[in-house]
Amino acid sequence: MKLTKLLISLLVIAGLAVGLNGCGKSESGPIKIGVLLPLTGPQANFGEMEKNSFELAKEEINAKGGINGRPVEFVYEDDTGKPDVGRAGAEKLIVQDKVPMLAGGYSSSVTFAAAAVAQQHRIPFLVNTGSVDKITEPEAFDLTTNDGDKFYIYRLNPPVSEYASGLEGLLKEVVKPASAFIIHENSAFGTKGAKSFAKTCDKLGIKVLGNESYSSGTVDFKPLLMNARKTKPDMVYMISYVMDAALLMKQSRELGFTTPKLFVGAGAGFTMPAFKENAGEATEGVISATLWHQTLPIKGAKEYYDKYVKKYGGDGPDYHGAEAYSAAYVIADVLTRCNGEYTPETIKKALDETNMMTVFGPVKFTSYGKKIHQNKMDTYVVQWINGELKLIWPKNLANAKFMYPIDWKTVWGL
Repeated sequence: MKLTKLLISLLVIAGLAVGLNGCGKSESGPIKIGVLLPLTGPQANFGEMEKNSFELAKEEINAKGGINGRPVEFVYEDDTGKPDVGRAGAEKLIVQDKVPMLAGGYSSSVTFAAAAVAQQHRIPFLVNTGSVDKITEPEAFDLTTNDGDKFYIYRLNPPVSEYASGLEGLLKEVVKPASAFIIHENSAFGTKGAKSFAKTCDKLGIKVLGNESYSSGTVDFKPLLMNARKTKPDMVYMISYVMDAALLMKQSRELGFTTPKLFVGAGAGFTMPAFKENAGEATEGVISATLWHQTLPIKGAKEYYDKYVKKYGGDGPDYHGAEAYSAAYVIADVLTRCNGEYTPETIKKALDETNMMTVFGPVKFTSYGKKIHQNKMDTYVVQWINGELKLIWPKNLANAKFMYPIDWKTVWGL
């Protein structure tokens, strides 16, 4: 009988140890944090860069002693770029893996679906890329802006409505376009971004000659591009993920669509190394909004870029990687301030009090407009020049002189 009681006691203790592996007051073992990313499917390029960056940061954090002597571990779920898969992945991480916190979130539609799950379970979710505005708007989750203590979603990156803010100066001071044609994916990210840029055009006195959407995975953009060419816009503004972005520019070149003064991307696919790989010569001269560049005067930005290239090779990370790397360090800072108790409530309190510098820029969650728990920061402009992505705006931070005006026939070798 005594032996039986002893065995039961040992089993209970073992079960508690397993249950407290990711949260609570366990004395040893890794602190597990759930990360949702597209690791397969059409958005896998983004997911791979972000996972690499999370892992790079994790290795550095653990090499320095981890979180009060315990290593941090990221548990990944592949959302495949689909909201229903992302929703199921978030549920698994919370219910089965029992993580006390979620991070990641690439596409806006997937991120919003996963955020609804996190909010339902009252689990903090630090979003580092999903950008549709409503992700940090409590009313989208049937709450009010006064319900900060009940709202568990936090966002490191700016919302999509602010992506073009850095572009405005270049348009006003240099290009001064009279007209624009907007092309966007019919996703939450694309639709909201198109509406926001149309408002920017109205503010700057730029006439919008067309605003056309397309479905993800479209292969033939030529009919859409021919419609745009008929309007003879001064500028074409595109909101697309990487493969669509590459096809849009390749087919613009193939059609000889040379009348615009500028082809402009809204970040997303237009800053990725895979954009250059797939668009080839059609990349040259393309401008894009961006949230980060390795030459910005931010402590650690260039060091992160160089370490990434050394470890993973290739052309290096863009702002998506910097977001993930910085999110990992925010998580480490938050966990360190939890005083050994890693529960959703202690983590939420630490997130509320976050005020730190990362390689992506300053991180402090604030409230403005309809948003709460939103980090607010500047945006920038980059351009593909001689096969490299250069920071061209604002002037005082630029590391290259921008190409303008652009003779597309010469640049594209037509």
